[in-house]
Amino acid sequence: MATLDFSFYTWANISNYLLSGLYFSVALTIAATVGGIALGTIIALMRLSNIKPLEYIATWYVNVFRSVPLVMVILWFFLLVPSGFYDLFPGGSGQKYRAEICALITFVVFEAAFFSEIVRAGIQSLPRGQTNAGQALGMTYAQNMRYIILPQAIRNMLPVFLTQTIVLFQDTSLVYAIGAYDILKGFEIMGNTFGRRIETYLLAAVVYFIISFFLSMLVKKLNQKIRIVR
Repeated sequence: MATLDFSFYTWANISNYLLSGLYFSVALTIAATVGGIALGTIIALMRLSNIKPLEYIATWYVNVFRSVPLVMVILWFFLLVPSGFYDLFPGGSGQKYRAEICALITFVVFEAAFFSEIVRAGIQSLPRGQTNAGQALGMTYAQNMRYIILPQAIRNMLPVFLTQTIVLFQDTSLVYAIGAYDILKGFEIMGNTFGRRIETYLLAAVVYFIISFFLSMLVKKLNQKIRIVR
């Protein structure tokens, strides 16, 4: 039976192999969350607009992306998008960071389908009287959503948003499939360098657990505060 050895796990090696990967994983999570919520809100409003073409497009979008594994979408985008697309980025950065750009675009597009359902459910959870009150004041649909509906709905949706963000952070490990340098890739390189792959994958699991557990505790506390406000 092999003996586990973690002596290679020093701050110098963490700095050399893991920090840049952790930075990318966190940055991808934050950017995909912000972009996914923004795009998801638009899609949710399209589904609630009662304009049939917009409603149909939004429904199709959500159903397609919620029915396909994320790793397949990542691979499709990485393999099918022409390399000329990456030449649009200045200074040759597009080709240099092709995997990272692919990961960001894919995550925003994919997560928007899930965030849109959260937004739609949050809006529909509010009493119909809120919308009627805005209409009685002479507000347009856009004004009603901006000043009355969305501020209340977003407060109710925050815990669910953060829960989805935790799932998103865990899913960032899938960019490993296209060679992006995330934290899992950093662990793999460190394991190959020191010949300790078992130890590095165990450590990777611990890191993902600690971060996800910490964030889940924040969600729990936030949910308790929102209940008190209600």
